Parts: sequence; C-alpha cells; structure tokens
Amino acid sequence: MIDLKNLNIILTGATGVIGNSILDKLISAGSNILATGTNEEKLKKIQDRYKKLNILRFDLSDHANIDKFVEDCNNILSNRIDVLINNAGITQDNLSIRMKEEEWKKVIDTNLTSNFLITKNVIKKMLKSKKGKIINVTSVVGHTGNIGQANYAASKAGIIAMSKSLAIEYGKKNITVNSVSPGFIVSDMTAKISEEHTDLMKSRISLNKFGSPEDVANTIVFLSSNLSDYITGETIHVNGGMYFS
Repeated sequence: MIDLKNLNIILTGATGVIGNSILDKLISAGSNILATGTNEEKLKKIQDRYKKLNILRFDLSDHANIDKFVEDCNNILSNRIDVLINNAGITQDNLSIRMKEEEWKKVIDTNLTSNFLITKNVIKKMLKSKKGKIINVTSVVGHTGNIGQANYAASKAGIIAMSKSLAIEYGKKNITVNSVSPGFIVSDMTAKISEEHTDLMKSRISLNKFGSPEDVANTIVFLSSNLSDYITGETIHVNGGMYFS
C-alpha cells in the first residue's frame, strides 16, 4: 500500500469515471484532496461520500480567473500544494473538413491552454516549497491520432510535449512533471459501443481487453508518491499494449 499521508493534492476533472477512481485511490492512500470540476451537483455527491473532501467548482476555460482559482486552492490547502493532477478534458469530435474553428479552439483552449495556465500558477507555489509533482492525463490518441479527433489529439499531444519542456525547466527545483496516457478504458461511453465494434477494438489491444479506471488511478497514485521521485519528463502508457512508444 502506497502511503500518501498528509500530501495536499489538487485533482481536476474529479467527477468523471476516471476522476472518481483517482479520488478513491488517493483518499485510500491518506492524501488531502481538493477536487474540482464544473458540475456542482456531482461535486457535492462526492463530497457526501468523503466527508473530509474539499471541493471547489471551477470552469478551467475561464482563463482570466485561473490565477485566482489557484490562489483559492492554495488557501484551502493551508498554503502548500504537493501534487497537481490535471485530469480535466473535453471532446468535440468532427471530421477535419467539417470541424468548425470554434470546435478546434474550445478543445485546445480547455485541454491544453487551461492545463498550461493552472500548471504555471501551481508551479509558482511549488517553487516556494522547493518540491512538487505535476501529473498530466493525456491519451493514446495523442500518439496515434484518431478519426474525427484532430483537435483532441492535438491537445493531448501538446500536453505530452509541454510536460517534457516543464520537466526540463523545473527538474533542478525538485519539481517532477509526468504524463499518464490511457488507452480504451471501461466507461459509460464504451458500454454503448456495439459488441462487434468492441471485439474489433479489443483485437487491436495486446491484452485483448479494455482497461479499468483503476488501472489509470493506480499509475497516478504511484506518480504522486515518493516511489517516483527519480522519474520526470516521462509518459506512462496505460493501454494494454494498444500502442508502444
């Protein structure tokens, strides 16, 4: 059992399937979490489940107020942020020739620009503590591409490259920056896929099965812990062998 006792962690995108699993694992490991998301009702539900959980509703596309949001997080967490997990993200799929500029911009702004801005502000806090860990959740499509997801794939590939650059910039300051890249993970979305298409997708995965949200969460718990102290600038693939880097 990895011990994350007394670690102060910000988790974005906490109300989704993967976010819920990350939350379960982090709390079980003893960490102090501030969970964020855009759906206040869902945030309150997870707070009811974990009585000591801190929640703060915020829309990361509100770039003008991200600095204030990070300051609020820092205050709630007693002026120390040990780990930032950037898990929030959106999709607006369309074939490239039909994709509107607004669809492109919204996905890039939310998934990549927001990620950069919150990370930038959190790093300022971590520099004062002389340590910290940034964990960015990306996607296998950031490596492989995908039909109808030029915007999403570009945003996730951008996160990977950005993470490597930040790892170089802040490694000497004892701040690590890594990415976790999930493949096909069991969710409400995969449950709607036809059996025929599910079998086809699984045939492209070496382990011949979809991953679970817990598979992603376990990797994030590891990267949050001191067991990963000598790992930075890396992308850990959680895809069952769908893609090899």
